[in-house]
Amino acid sequence: MLVKHWMTSDPVTITDDTSMMKAIHLMKQNRFRRLPVLHDGALVGIITDRDLKEASPSKATTLDVHELYYLLAELHVRDIMTRNPITVKPEDTVERAAELMLEHTVSGMPVVDDKGKLLGIITQSDVFRAFMHITGIQQGGVQFALRLEDKPGLIKEVVDLLRDKGARFVSLLSSYTTSQEGYRDVYIRVKNLSPEGVAAARKELGDRHELLYIIEPD
Repeated sequence: MLVKHWMTSDPVTITDDTSMMKAIHLMKQNRFRRLPVLHDGALVGIITDRDLKEASPSKATTLDVHELYYLLAELHVRDIMTRNPITVKPEDTVERAAELMLEHTVSGMPVVDDKGKLLGIITQSDVFRAFMHITGIQQGGVQFALRLEDKPGLIKEVVDLLRDKGARFVSLLSSYTTSQEGYRDVYIRVKNLSPEGVAAARKELGDRHELLYIIEPD
């Protein structure tokens, strides 16, 4: 899955000389949590709702309303933005974007081309949508989780068994992270499996392999 298929293209942007007051209004009006910042059309930073909150005067301020509005109007985005933000390219994978978000503790990143031109923005919500897509959870069905020995042919054996029961496959994921050495955990989501088919698959899979769990639709 590539970033270009999940990002928001042509995002709303602001310039670095935008006032803090205008940035606050724009974010609240559109329910944005972040905005890319441009200077002469080039990406120079990003500003988030947290940046604005941290730069705003405390509620306990002694400033009167006029002084407060003057302060917010005089403070510009360039004074509080994050400069040279972490970026990804449209041809990067969504997994790479998620890795960078975790590594740098950010919840969204600008997407740029090879020349640094802003093309879009990708956020945690986009990553979550991609994750839901690849797992197939929105299609429903039954999920089987198994711990298999890391040997050739075992996944095919499980797939053939479920197919013989009439299952149609939605997704198949495999991971070594949560399993012990020499094994891997496999998660298979299927549809069109009758209750009798689920029961039969539960017994046969449990007899042959370590069956971690089965989740059936409510």
